[in-house]
Amino acid sequence: MKTAPSDRPLLTIAIPTFNRAQYLELCLRQFIPDKALFSNETVELLVADNCSCDHTGSVVDTFRQQGLEIRSIRNETNIGSDANIAMCFNMARGRYVQILGDDDLYLPGKLQEVVELLDKNEYGVVCLKSYGYERDFVKECPAGPNGQRYFSNVLNFISEVGPLITFVSACIINKDLQKETDASKFCGSNLVQVHLVILSLVRARINAYVQGYTLACKRANSDGYDFSEVFVEKLFSILRSYEAQGFPRSATDILGNKMLVSYYPFNLLRQRLLRKGDSDVTFRRFKAQFGGRKTFYFFCAPIILLPRSLAVLWGLGAALIGRAYNGELRRGWYFAMHRLSTMRRRY
Repeated sequence: MKTAPSDRPLLTIAIPTFNRAQYLELCLRQFIPDKALFSNETVELLVADNCSCDHTGSVVDTFRQQGLEIRSIRNETNIGSDANIAMCFNMARGRYVQILGDDDLYLPGKLQEVVELLDKNEYGVVCLKSYGYERDFVKECPAGPNGQRYFSNVLNFISEVGPLITFVSACIINKDLQKETDASKFCGSNLVQVHLVILSLVRARINAYVQGYTLACKRANSDGYDFSEVFVEKLFSILRSYEAQGFPRSATDILGNKMLVSYYPFNLLRQRLLRKGDSDVTFRRFKAQFGGRKTFYFFCAPIILLPRSLAVLWGLGAALIGRAYNGELRRGWYFAMHRLSTMRRRY
């Protein structure tokens, strides 16, 4: 087995955070059983505080007192989410970098498995299977296969992992494959991580997917952006911009089809439930990207265009079908039942 150089971590886990001390506390707590990985510098733990005014600093200090090695940075002003993520990547010392959301959690024992995987070979991107939870991340963990899959073909990798390449926490990126990159040049899209993933993905000999659930992610806990603008308009513009560097057009098409079935319905449903977004603008963006696809008109268009009550029912059905298609029916069923109970309480 290979070992990380003594003067440099194998992996940096960088956590950008702002005014979410309660989530950061839960996130850091999951690393306590793996303190040895941080104390021997196999893994670097970096917390980038974007000028929080809550007790984020105290949370970091508390875990340091418990023996968890943490390197922390506090910005003098709030530089924005994109810039904080970019700074995390730029300042990471590890050969690999994972930018972990402050509300996302490693499942017990999984960090050790990830370290062992990274130590065996050189990958461009390692994608970690993740799931959303509402209250108890351990009890709500879905059943599923374990093991890893390896891909020498970008198209096959995208076909397997689908929308996970857009999820910042799920992607471990080989920083050595893009030593020239200044991540700050990607700010302004809310998708800094997609640029970083694609650059290492297309330059690598092999990429990997961890099939067993590894991360638990607080469901629907991010906001402050227009969903269709970021994940339809901007995302596919970014992907197309890397075709000249080896990202296949067919991979973009396959990712679009997977998102139409297993990703967009849930987020469009959430948008209708919360009465957010302009339906006309949302439909126009989707149609511009997917107007020629039957999957768009079946899975997504009704959620955007139908009256709200009918759109919610259609969205619940589409989300369940999407989860089944993705092999996550149990996860979809839990989500649907939770939403229905929420609606009953609300109405």
